[in-house]
Amino acid sequence: MSGEKRNSTKTKQIWRLLRIISGFGLLGLGIVGLFLPILQGIALIIAGLLLLAREYHWARSLLNWIRRKRGRPQKLPARTED
Repeated sequence: MSGEKRNSTKTKQIWRLLRIISGFGLLGLGIVGLFLPILQGIALIIAGLLLLAREYHWARSLLNWIRRKRGRPQKLPARTED
């Protein structure tokens, strides 16, 4: 592998890890926010799921379920490799 391609792969892995950590962090804050009036729990949960949906099928399925319940039958596209 060339140095540039290796750096690109490493950068993608770092962004993926940050996206996963941020998604779970927002999901956790959202759960806490359901019980604390100062945090917007539902908004944080949805933001966390949006980040996690790119990596995890269960998060994408849960978002699709939420959309169906709200009356939006749109599906998130399956993850494509960059």
